Amino acid sequence: MLLSSVRACRACAGEFSHEPRPVVQVTSETRLLICGQAPGRRVHECGLPFDDPSGDRLRAWLGLDRSVFYGDSRIGVAPMAFCFPGTNPKGGDHPPPSRCAALWRRSLLACLPRVELTLLVGGYAQRWALQHASGRSMTATVAAWRTYG
Repeated sequence: MLLSSVRACRACAGEFSHEPRPVVQVTSETRLLICGQAPGRRVHECGLPFDDPSGDRLRAWLGLDRSVFYGDSRIGVAPMAFCFPGTNPKGGDHPPPSRCAALWRRSLLACLPRVELTLLVGGYAQRWALQHASGRSMTATVAAWRTYG
């Protein structure tokens, strides 16, 4: 199945100082799809999406506790890149490689027929999903939310 192939992906093997470890959490029952940038180092190590301070903020913002966020099959997480892209010289994470989206995104989304709401977390996810948002800052895209209905 496609999800098994995504989780077994090694397309970027050798490009980073660590082995690929795709992190994705979706089922055919997913109705809320959360699309972030890419897993950070902590998520890469544990294999659980949003199991870091950003996840704590996201769950608080959504009003969901850990048991619901990770245990409800209607909540899915499919970032723009499924593997941790590594750390840049300034200490932040590298941007998500576009290869992941090119390889997997359309076919994965096609396997999620029940998605009713997609939460685009970050500029990369916004630009991919909202093609006409390209060139805008994330702040400008969020401010213009009515144009993306």
